[in-house]
Amino acid sequence: MSGHSQFNLLRQRRFLPYFVVQALGSFNDNVYRQAIIGLLAFMAVSSDEKALYANLAPAIFILPYFLFSATAGQVAERLEKQKLIVVTTTMEIAIMSVAALGFVLQSMPILLVALFGTGLQSTLFGPVKYSILPSVLKPEELTGGNGLVEMGTSIAILVGMIFGGLIFQLAGERGPYVAAASIILLAIAGNTVARRIPKVDAGDPALKVDWNIARESWRIWQLTRKQLAVRNAVLGVSWFWFVGTVLTAQLPVYAEANLGGTQSLYILALALFSVGVGVGSVSCEKLSGRVVEIGLVPLGAFGVSAFLLDLYFARPGHALAHGHTVMEFVAMPGSWRIMLDLTGIGLFTGFFVVPLFALIQSRTARNELARVIAGMNIQNAMFIVAAALIGIALQRVFGWSIPQVFLALAVANTLVAIYIFTIVPEFLMRFLSWLLVRTLYRLKLHGIERHVPDEGAALLVCNHVSYMDALILSASIPRPARFVMYYRIFNIPVMRWIFRTAKAIPIAGAREDPAVMQAAFDAVDAALAEGELVCIFPEGALTKDGDIAPFKSGVEKILERAAARGQVVPVVPMALRNMWGSMWSRRVNARAGGLLDRMRVPHRLRARIEVMAGEPVDGRVATAELLEARVRALRGEAA
Repeated sequence: MSGHSQFNLLRQRRFLPYFVVQALGSFNDNVYRQAIIGLLAFMAVSSDEKALYANLAPAIFILPYFLFSATAGQVAERLEKQKLIVVTTTMEIAIMSVAALGFVLQSMPILLVALFGTGLQSTLFGPVKYSILPSVLKPEELTGGNGLVEMGTSIAILVGMIFGGLIFQLAGERGPYVAAASIILLAIAGNTVARRIPKVDAGDPALKVDWNIARESWRIWQLTRKQLAVRNAVLGVSWFWFVGTVLTAQLPVYAEANLGGTQSLYILALALFSVGVGVGSVSCEKLSGRVVEIGLVPLGAFGVSAFLLDLYFARPGHALAHGHTVMEFVAMPGSWRIMLDLTGIGLFTGFFVVPLFALIQSRTARNELARVIAGMNIQNAMFIVAAALIGIALQRVFGWSIPQVFLALAVANTLVAIYIFTIVPEFLMRFLSWLLVRTLYRLKLHGIERHVPDEGAALLVCNHVSYMDALILSASIPRPARFVMYYRIFNIPVMRWIFRTAKAIPIAGAREDPAVMQAAFDAVDAALAEGELVCIFPEGALTKDGDIAPFKSGVEKILERAAARGQVVPVVPMALRNMWGSMWSRRVNARAGGLLDRMRVPHRLRARIEVMAGEPVDGRVATAELLEARVRALRGEAA
């Protein structure tokens, strides 16, 4: 849809240092945790001690999320963000210095104290990690930027686990010293790069920090529930952590008991899932067309369920033989199906979670975003703990096998997805509109990023060619827009549900239904007063001959009402090109004139459509004639 790529962000200072810092942090955390496991083997501790660590470590790491997320969210809101990142990465140097001492002395108590410190540092970094993105990225870059962050995080975790696991295998007697040096050097590298991040203003520098943990935790959790879509996006992210925790917790035993492999096969399984997450995450920008496309969320949810279900059927029982190497496993019948399932789960997980992060960032007020992220982190921690406990209960209390856990997870994921999409129909509506637009058309955008404002009220005016115009424009504009449409189009069966869910505004002519017309003007006025985008088709009806009909005076009435309130609304002229003759326009071939000719499916399916946007016109000078001329110029001869 556009010549832009999210990977261009990796060449820009506003994003690259931040991306490197968050990736290095994830990498170092996992090097540290895997190195502790390596140290336990190096020290030849008993199985009981290993089991004690296995149970203590996750609890110690996640405890700070419950204790300090509320404070972290307030601090992230109050401080300049680059400064806070430097502070947290400086903390990481101090914490990893303590951890290094633990490796050198081979002291588990010191290492566990440092592990609590890494959890604390992650708690403080979490709110700024995601709240900084809307400040450094444009709305059309949010999906791509979040995709890069999720890809970087998933790959950093995987590579960190591999690197940390190899330290004691390759370094031998020098393992404790190599581990100590590695984590300190990585922390220093992160702090050095953090100083290259440009300064980013605080969300709310006047905020007074409430140090009462319980009271403020409740308050910030309530912030996550102010808007229905944000509340359920937060729920979706927490569910992502639940699914990921249940799945990845089973992989070590699954690789051995059900796949018949060794530790290397567990790494392969984790790698397939992690690479899938990375690929899915960075694919979101292309699939969404650089808008915050929450229509990908249902696709991701049901895709995850489908691959989890197939993973159960691919290997429902234990392996018949054990001790397989990676290559031996790959050569076995049915192995490629399992590998595809693990990759597919990760791929659709990326489709699921990246738009949710982008939605939370785009629809939350800047002065509340860090606290909303902190509230989400508290809820995430609850879901992670619940996932661990449920996973243990299903296997040890109920005696379920790991494939049966996967089956239960597939069913639960489907039910949770249906629940979310039922109470927030916008997700499913966006999926249906996304599917329609991407199936029928190939879009190319011109000028939208430059001319459609990133925030604040604006009136968009466009020529009206087909019944799909509103869906095409909504798929092209980075921000949500309220569409004013002829009430007979609004009331088309099936499409009516989509339009109503998208908060479209039906309008009728003064002679047809004066009450509907007046209600439409009132709704437009209220939307502009709230700083929303409103899109109208000033021709008043679909074109009958491909030409642009004269613009009606309703656009001037909208601007006059806004001016009467003291609001000057910019007007952005837009044009759809190459839509005339598509299957949803009114063009009828003079010779045939039938329905099939009108639809022209063989010729116009997947038609190349261009969406043009021009320089905004000041609402104080905009007239119907001027705007019509601008739209005509944008459309040109390409009807």
